[in-house]
Amino acid sequence: MAIAVGDKIPEATLMQLTDKGPAPVKTSELFGGKKVVVFALPGAFTPTCSNQHLPGFIEKAGDIKAKGVDAIACLSVNDAFVMGAWGKQQGAGDNVMMLGDGNGELTKKLGLDFDGSGFGMGTRSQRYSMLVEDGVVKQLNVEPNPGEAKVSGAETILGQL
Repeated sequence: MAIAVGDKIPEATLMQLTDKGPAPVKTSELFGGKKVVVFALPGAFTPTCSNQHLPGFIEKAGDIKAKGVDAIACLSVNDAFVMGAWGKQQGAGDNVMMLGDGNGELTKKLGLDFDGSGFGMGTRSQRYSMLVEDGVVKQLNVEPNPGEAKVSGAETILGQL
């Protein structure tokens, strides 16, 4: 069953590429006592993700943070190296944390995974965005069509803040 508004984010460890290499990011540390916008997508460097989803959050990062958001995190079932390279190529900078859920640990615990093996992609994340306050989901926007980033895009979450 998928996570819902009012549910607490489960404990999991994500990975972020730093200057010193991959570093663990525990969900309790990422979300605890903070207001965080997280958006997830099926894969780094894929067309909709690269052309619509991530760029929208990079472009609107200042507006989103001006609404009291402490961090914006991009999550994908990719490793930290891929997420770091993609963030660099897209110009995410310090505006969007690029987090790898390489084994799909958090994605599966959220119930927002899907089987992309028919496309040679293995287990992937559904496309979604959510607002999390002190570890509790306040808004959840799951994209009905994975080839679009409308329901889960930056404009939607900005309107919900």
